[in-house]
Amino acid sequence: MKVGTVEAARLLKLCSQRVRSLLGEGRIIGAKKEGRFWQIPLFNGMPKISEDGTRGPKGTWRKRATEVATKVCVNSHKIKSNKKDKKNEPVLRVQQGSQVTYCHEFEIIGNCRVIYRPNNPLGCGAQVWVEADPDAKVLPFIFADMSEAIAA
Repeated sequence: MKVGTVEAARLLKLCSQRVRSLLGEGRIIGAKKEGRFWQIPLFNGMPKISEDGTRGPKGTWRKRATEVATKVCVNSHKIKSNKKDKKNEPVLRVQQGSQVTYCHEFEIIGNCRVIYRPNNPLGCGAQVWVEADPDAKVLPFIFADMSEAIAA
């Protein structure tokens, strides 16, 4: 049994233009053009498409990952809470994109700068923060107790 492009598109759940494109590439097995119309044979009730083609070129709209600066700020509320409750909770907030890590100490390998913007604070409320370039490596450290921090 043979069908036309519209019926083949319905069976393959593709648009008829895509079926015509596959026919033009010679990817539908056994299809022949008779006059102005394509005759497409069915195998087990379906047209058969060869896997010879490619999926096209890679998209060029997103060649590299978006670069987001790393921001480090001090949580003053946590400092006051630590002093009041005699605790040692981490007070430094390291934000790399949407990932947030709290730590006691950090090291930046690469370019960074200290920013003070009282009229335009960060979303967390910080008016002073350290901002590292997207290609800089920020290494946060968390101590189990204060003896580790003193030894470091």
